[in-house]
Amino acid sequence: MFERAFWVERIEQAWARRSLVWLVGVRRAGKTVLSQAVEGVEYLDCELPSVRTLLADPEAFLRSMQGRRVVLDEVHRLPDPSELLKVAADHFPDVQVLATGSSTLQATAKFRDSLSGRKEEVWLTPMIEPDRQSAGGSLQERLAKGGLPGFYLQGGSERDVQEWLDSYWAKDVQELFRLERRSSFARFVELVLARSGGVFEATAFATPAEVSRTTIANYLSALEVTKVAHVVRPFSTRRSTELVHAPKVYGFDTGFVRAMRGWGELREEDLGSLWEHYVLNELHGRAVPAEVRYWRTTRHREVDFVLVRRGADPVAVECKWRADGREDLPGLKAFRRAYPDGDTFVVASNVDRAFERELLPAARVRYVALADLIAGVT
Repeated sequence: MFERAFWVERIEQAWARRSLVWLVGVRRAGKTVLSQAVEGVEYLDCELPSVRTLLADPEAFLRSMQGRRVVLDEVHRLPDPSELLKVAADHFPDVQVLATGSSTLQATAKFRDSLSGRKEEVWLTPMIEPDRQSAGGSLQERLAKGGLPGFYLQGGSERDVQEWLDSYWAKDVQELFRLERRSSFARFVELVLARSGGVFEATAFATPAEVSRTTIANYLSALEVTKVAHVVRPFSTRRSTELVHAPKVYGFDTGFVRAMRGWGELREEDLGSLWEHYVLNELHGRAVPAEVRYWRTTRHREVDFVLVRRGADPVAVECKWRADGREDLPGLKAFRRAYPDGDTFVVASNVDRAFERELLPAARVRYVALADLIAGVT
């Protein structure tokens, strides 16, 4: 395994704000190893019957942990996890609790309380650039193998991908949402990953999955709260020329997208698509609290990502696997004609030193590497 210093520091910062931290991430993103790497923690695996017995009396357990740090891994395996976490947050603020799970709390049947206002949430995404640099290997390897640490270090075969999907259904979907028709849900997940990055139309998924549009909406909600799919909604000020409602949906990991598309050796156009996914992963991991959207017009002018913060001008980001400053960039030009204020970036894998060029007479675009983009938007 490799050090994930960025994430350890993110947890420490969250603990400095609140005593209860919720560490969320997809299965095998590395939550267990990361939580054990935090200094001075007592680790408890809630999948073990002996641990569930120990936690049956939350007040007694927390009293025994006063002044200490405790990890409650896979906390959703408890009969009533929100009760323990609520008692900890409200009555034992000197106990620093790090609870892990595979979904947000707000939308799962297992949690009777979302703990709003009581917790800090840390979203452990698949491997970001600091993780890749710590683990070693090239950017192309990261795009091909994906960002689940075990898959990246050991290589994920088609069988490994299928085992992950089976485990996801059994331990996350069934445990938290109690959805029926496994075959339909599995088909939907495969389609989402294969069509990742496209505009989402429910009817295009309903027929092959053999379910209704309403069921597709429920399936997508389950993927979103378990971080297996990222729903990127359109940026719009309700102009008649802009798409307003149709979201784009991205799969959670480049390795899984590659597997579901059946790609072998990656071509230049494949790398461009996976690079866009990787940039999105980096924005989710390191550019919080920006909201990530996209922009498209009825004339098919498009910007990959628009970062939105309250009270700030929109930041436009275009992803290019290779760039040299001579690109036409019609989407960025159209966006800046409509929204003149705000930073504009092209993020490319081959940019070693940032540079600028004129985009429009009154607007400039900055070509940057991924690290420079993150520095510019955080």
